[in-house]
Amino acid sequence: MAKRKKGDPIHGWVVLDKPEGMGSTDAVSAVRRTLNAQKAGHGGTLDPFATGLLPIALGEATKTVQYVMDGAKSYRFTLRFGVETDTLDPEGEAIATSEIRPDDAAIQAAIPGFLGEIEQIPPAYSAIKMDGKRAYDRVRAGETVEMQPRRVRIDALRLIGRPDADHAIFDVDCGKGTYIRSLGRDLAKVLGTVGSLTALRRTKVGPFAENQAISLDALAQIGHKPGQSRGLLAIEAALDGIPAMVLSEVETVRLRNGQPVPLLRKVDLARIADLKDGDEVVAFCGEEAVALARYGKGEIRPVRVLNR
Repeated sequence: MAKRKKGDPIHGWVVLDKPEGMGSTDAVSAVRRTLNAQKAGHGGTLDPFATGLLPIALGEATKTVQYVMDGAKSYRFTLRFGVETDTLDPEGEAIATSEIRPDDAAIQAAIPGFLGEIEQIPPAYSAIKMDGKRAYDRVRAGETVEMQPRRVRIDALRLIGRPDADHAIFDVDCGKGTYIRSLGRDLAKVLGTVGSLTALRRTKVGPFAENQAISLDALAQIGHKPGQSRGLLAIEAALDGIPAMVLSEVETVRLRNGQPVPLLRKVDLARIADLKDGDEVVAFCGEEAVALARYGKGEIRPVRVLNR
């Protein structure tokens, strides 16, 4: 007899408003305990010092995590000029200082150089794996690590405030894999000084926005109770950007059994009109997503089946 999993079979997304000082793994564990969920994972790491959106997948929603991680993200960050720390955030030790403080005009002039696809060197204190070990673990063990540059995408970078000469506040829209700490470091360097982040908040990730976020305290007050939907979003919430295809019950059974569904009849033409070979679709039966599938050669084949 199979061993019964601990917890309840809960499926969906919690868009957690992560508090400062909590790691992403700890946040996932806290949500899982609060809802007594059997299975959980997150849709993109957020630095411990950062706050904001940390989408947490529960149950079958964990099969859709990659679609959230691959989505665009938005952040608000505060850059402190004149001090660079080894972690590029408030938790590190100062390794460089400068008396230079750029004015608004200089900052605005530098911004266009960071738009589009750019080369970026991730921070040494990052979760990137090097020979099987996290970069930050190697640094903390006293090793010297050489981070390799990677291409990232910056869609928008806006200066929105100057509390004082030492600080500047920015909003940024970017693609996956972008390190905002590195962006702050590199912007300060171009401006002839050094800098590190003092605050970072993620305001959007994939299809999720701040108005969907919930704090741990609010989630704890709700718990997992029948009829309580606030705080728990449907699996489908993560799949808004993927074409949808409605299947019949017979077709749904085929797909759930790992079999392809042929779409060669005249009545199928409308369903495949906007698809080309290799496209992914979300297969629905009624209002419920039943699988992620790939279209090709007149049929769809299951990629991930959603069981709930």
